[in-house]
Amino acid sequence: MQVSYFPGCTLKNKAKQLDAAARLSARELGVELIEIPDWQCCGGVFTTAKDEVATKLSSVRVLEYAKEHGMPLVTVCSACHNVIKQTNHAIQNDEEFALHVNNYLALDTPYGGEAKVIHYLELLRDEIGFDAIREKVKKPFAGKRIAAYYGCLLLRPNSVMKMDDPENPKVMEDFIRAIGAEPVIYPCRNECCGGYVVMEDAAQAKKRSVEIMCSAELCGADMIVTACPLCKYNLMKNGNSTIPVRYFTELLAEALCVKEENHGS
Repeated sequence: MQVSYFPGCTLKNKAKQLDAAARLSARELGVELIEIPDWQCCGGVFTTAKDEVATKLSSVRVLEYAKEHGMPLVTVCSACHNVIKQTNHAIQNDEEFALHVNNYLALDTPYGGEAKVIHYLELLRDEIGFDAIREKVKKPFAGKRIAAYYGCLLLRPNSVMKMDDPENPKVMEDFIRAIGAEPVIYPCRNECCGGYVVMEDAAQAKKRSVEIMCSAELCGADMIVTACPLCKYNLMKNGNSTIPVRYFTELLAEALCVKEENHGS
């Protein structure tokens, strides 16, 4: 199976582990991630101003590439996924926005939102299947209690993202079971870590992160897993916790026993 792949800026520098483990695991699971050539930053945040077009053009370019090559577009970073999927939804549902975007890009064939955008977790769940992953696990995380941290961007707005129930999600818990561990259900797993206010209100960001980490610890978690580089940074920097925070792709690669030095990236 071949899919278009948008890694995003952070996965090329501060979150290299998230990217490398995703590539290695996909290869082991029979999926070829074809990185889109000459991609640019997704913009980091989906702006809701209807007359703001420029920051969304790079997302439309990668969507157009996926459409032209007949492959779904896979993302791993929660922020990138949110921006690209919301941009695609805006193209599909806002004729004025779509007109402005296509006028800017001057495409031979106007883009109308035809690409299918899926997160890596959806690739695991819907295309590969957690049962198939469970069968390929060579080193299960038996005896480990792992807390999934969803954060804000992976699930919301639900009318657009449509990945899981935003109030009671289970896709990461099902993933945790597939790699042999026990998922920890805790109250703050889909609350905001404060990442987007850290520069303006560091105290509030710290408060939010501490609450999340304490919530997971009190419920008996040995570690937290996330898909968001900003969430990981904020929880590790401000969470005041002794339990580690790791990317879900890192755990997948370990469970599959794939290593970068043996396979390359």
